[in-house]
Amino acid sequence: MQRVAIIIVNFNGQKYLPDLLGSIFKFFPVTAQQKVIIVDNHSTDDSVIWLKENYQQLIILEQEKNLGFAAGNNVGIKYAINQNFEYVMLLNQDTIVTEGYLDKMVNRISTDKRIAAVQPKLMLYPLTDLINSLGNVIHYLGFGYTYGHKLSKFEILNSKFEINYCSGAACLLKVDVLRKVGLFDEDLFMYHEDLDMGWRFTLAGYLNVIEPEAVVYHKYEFSRSIQKYYFMERNRFKVILENYNFLTILLILPALLAMESCLFIFSFINGWWKEKILVYLYFFNPFSWHKIFKKRREIRHIRVKNDREIVKNFSGLIEHQEVKNIFLKLANPIFNFYWQIVKRLIFW
Repeated sequence: MQRVAIIIVNFNGQKYLPDLLGSIFKFFPVTAQQKVIIVDNHSTDDSVIWLKENYQQLIILEQEKNLGFAAGNNVGIKYAINQNFEYVMLLNQDTIVTEGYLDKMVNRISTDKRIAAVQPKLMLYPLTDLINSLGNVIHYLGFGYTYGHKLSKFEILNSKFEINYCSGAACLLKVDVLRKVGLFDEDLFMYHEDLDMGWRFTLAGYLNVIEPEAVVYHKYEFSRSIQKYYFMERNRFKVILENYNFLTILLILPALLAMESCLFIFSFINGWWKEKILVYLYFFNPFSWHKIFKKRREIRHIRVKNDREIVKNFSGLIEHQEVKNIFLKLANPIFNFYWQIVKRLIFW
């Protein structure tokens, strides 16, 4: 029987935990042995007290500060590795699992040594007939978005297919691959950490796949917070600089600069220009570049695929249904046209 550590990073999640834990312990897996690990990121809403009173069988790893998504999950993953678990199942605190989800994912990941990560079909909640994610897509300029978001579950056939990366909201990871490729990049703190990990899996020759017969519901809310804007923009540049060949960066540089000009104007219109400036200042810090080059060296040691193989499945379009504005409508075809041309020039 496969040993699976279910890792949930909790931050003031008491309003979500009853639904999530209730579903986890309602639907026990048949082919896997599960252990639930809660990493608490210094919650202030008494959720730890509630957990201890209601679920004594949990392992609770209390942290002295909010470590963010990346480092918080890494605490749980390291515990699972030290306890010799074969797989780790990451679940957001705002998810709800369904019967058989874990068995189906474990069966899928164990059928192919090349598979590093499996994502279930993420459905919205309470709009349970609408998709949240059928896998996530990498745009060549470093953006990431969910495939199939807000489409009806009847609009997309249930076929098992490879994806760019698995959503960190719910994914099953193979521990042996994590030992080789590494855990989440803690410097990212939050946002793009799942994109970065999926990209590294692919660079190392592994697959990210979707298992649509496994279903997890997600109480997803699209956030337009200023803090999110800073981390998403900063981390977008970081994953590009760390994972692409430098020649690829040079090739996409005209599009990258054009996009930056538009986003800089966009940040002023929306009052986020200070956060955009902070992103630029981050890259003026020599220590930031020291970390970027260190990460590039680490990736070079695990890389078995070149950029030509990697980027063939990257998108030239941004198709997240929550992002609707006239700029995107006009810019999408232009940036996609550029990508369709330059990606054919990548031979390295």
